Amino acid sequence: MVSRWVVINIPAWLLLVALVILVAGGAVLIQMIVRRRFPKLTQDAHNDATRFAYGVIGFVYAFFVGFMVSALWSQINNEDSQARSEGAAAIQLARDLTVFDTADRDRIRLALLQYERAAVAEWPIAASGSDYPQADSTLQDLYAAYQQVQPRDDTQKIFLAASFRNLEKMYQARVERVIQACTDEGPSWLLWSVILLTSGLVLGCSIVFGVEQPRIHYTLVATVGVLVAVNLFLLLELGHPFTGALATSPEPLRDVIHVLSPPSS
Repeated sequence: MVSRWVVINIPAWLLLVALVILVAGGAVLIQMIVRRRFPKLTQDAHNDATRFAYGVIGFVYAFFVGFMVSALWSQINNEDSQARSEGAAAIQLARDLTVFDTADRDRIRLALLQYERAAVAEWPIAASGSDYPQADSTLQDLYAAYQQVQPRDDTQKIFLAASFRNLEKMYQARVERVIQACTDEGPSWLLWSVILLTSGLVLGCSIVFGVEQPRIHYTLVATVGVLVAVNLFLLLELGHPFTGALATSPEPLRDVIHVLSPPSS
């Protein structure tokens, strides 16, 4: 989808600046044309109707944008929670290695470390909608490393069973994360149509509002244009939970790598 390509390939600051210039600048340019071609609009004869329409449209616009921002932010929070659950399960696997024999412990630690590195490398690839087979391969190696353990006593049996449960939790969290990242298309075209329509109505009402002083009118339209541009930027960034400046982070997986990596000398 176009919105995902935009968020992935255009830096956040550049996207914000471009939207402000495009929306606010375009609105001011249209306003200049309207004021010259329809000079009667600068009078306040139609302001009662415009003021009522502006109030209704502004309320609907504010409600809709607020609802969208809340829903999209909740989606990012859910993905953050999913990533933390995945990282927590992996850290617990690392903590439980102490009860196993040295050979088993070293083999599992290496397999878990390789998987976490592959999972971090997979993160941006999955966010762009592509597969990363190496992550699947290293996860299979991790399962195989645990299956080779032959517990010597009840303690190792208990911890091995717990490790398999945590491994399953980590696997399920990763599957959900990868599916969500690969299939994420952001808000549908229907929602974007409503967003753009209400944004255009808000700008249109500010343009046709009767203000005799050009400087005041231009300032009003530019301010509304900047507000609309910022809202569009926010919806674009929030619409994709795994890409962009506001996306969820693979930091929980990096924490696992930090726990598993030997201390530097």
